[in-house]
Amino acid sequence: MAKNSFFYFFAFFTLFLCKNSCRATEEIKVYELKKGDFSVKITNYGATVLSVILPDKNGKLDDVVLGYDSIDDYKNDTTYFGGLIGRVANRIGGAKFELNGVEYKLPANDHGNTLHGGSKGFSSVIWTVEDFEEDSHLTLTYNSFDGEQGFPGNLSVEVTYMFIETNKLALIMQAKPHNNATPVNLASHSYWNLGGHNSGDILSQTIQIFGSKITPVNDKLIPNGEITRVKGTGFDFLQPRTIGSKLSEIPGGYDINYVLDNTEGRHLQRVAIVQESKSGRKMELWTNKPGVQFYTSNMLDNVKGKGGFVYSKYAALCLETQGFPDSVNHPNFPSQIVNPGETYKHIMVYRFTAS
Repeated sequence: MAKNSFFYFFAFFTLFLCKNSCRATEEIKVYELKKGDFSVKITNYGATVLSVILPDKNGKLDDVVLGYDSIDDYKNDTTYFGGLIGRVANRIGGAKFELNGVEYKLPANDHGNTLHGGSKGFSSVIWTVEDFEEDSHLTLTYNSFDGEQGFPGNLSVEVTYMFIETNKLALIMQAKPHNNATPVNLASHSYWNLGGHNSGDILSQTIQIFGSKITPVNDKLIPNGEITRVKGTGFDFLQPRTIGSKLSEIPGGYDINYVLDNTEGRHLQRVAIVQESKSGRKMELWTNKPGVQFYTSNMLDNVKGKGGFVYSKYAALCLETQGFPDSVNHPNFPSQIVNPGETYKHIMVYRFTAS
């Protein structure tokens, strides 16, 4: 009798797990924001941007972000295509930090360091859809628990993707700690190619970055704590030039945090302007954060993406506005610590045109 009871309990428990697993899978959906020829698809898996479709100067529509055809491919992804990164984007040196006298150890998922929130960051969890209007906005939330990926305290997170006027896309990211101080550094990790996701490399596209300084890194891409000027170096994009024009001076490609110049003292500062000559598309970006990671998809190595197109090195660029990498271990960098009662807020605004 005891053996039968155990069997029925085990069968019920297995069914319970299966049903919950199936329910979680069923909750993953795709949402489309659409206004005229401008459309954006987002999934609540990782609050991930799946596509951004824009007209070129002749009205031809193209998808200008890299990605996959299947949500399952995003689950096995190591590129972070389009993901909402957190609790702390970018790298934390030595996979640890100290806060209020306590040392916190994190997953070492990148050469002994922590990358993009650990082995299962916010881009790898299912978010809850709070509000959705097709021609306006999508709001998603996630409740991060105390100790998740080693970080202290419960944290409520919210991101809204929102159309502004006819050609602007805004991202508003917010986070509120409940019971402990915690570092927070959210970022959007879309891979942009204004010629179209399947148009080849981005080396002939022009970029201007409104940052006169960078935070130099070691061979593991961890900042050494210095802040240096870019003028006259291969990192100097203060004036527009093609991305590939000084690539020979940057072994392996660009993957560096720029310190943005808030010369006008405004709430939102200009980050960058990217232009692609054949399509005539131009993307401008503003933020309220002090840095931007400029990354030229150096790690892409024949990744099979949308429509079977194979993405190779330099197939796209990322402009990840952010706090500085490894700020938790560099007191001279702007702090990323958010205390209970405070609200973290990160704003990005893109403007797209074609001429």
